[in-house]
Amino acid sequence: MAKPEIHPEWYPEAKVYCNGQVVMTVGSTKPELHVDVWSGNHPFYTGNQKIIDTEGRVERFLRKYGMYDSQNKKDKSDDDKK
Repeated sequence: MAKPEIHPEWYPEAKVYCNGQVVMTVGSTKPELHVDVWSGNHPFYTGNQKIIDTEGRVERFLRKYGMYDSQNKKDKSDDDKK
């Protein structure tokens, strides 16, 4: 049996607000939740996602640690052999 008076109050119909509008209701320990981002306005879910990073992580790492030129030379020499 659960101990009395140690558990938070449960609100089965807690309202979630985003930009002052109710966007959904969920169960929560708080009666109201205020969020900045939700699936209705997040770029990933709305299809408006823009990829800003045009350079890959590996290339950035190689360039940062000075291995980019030697790696490119190896790749070019391998291509010449084929």
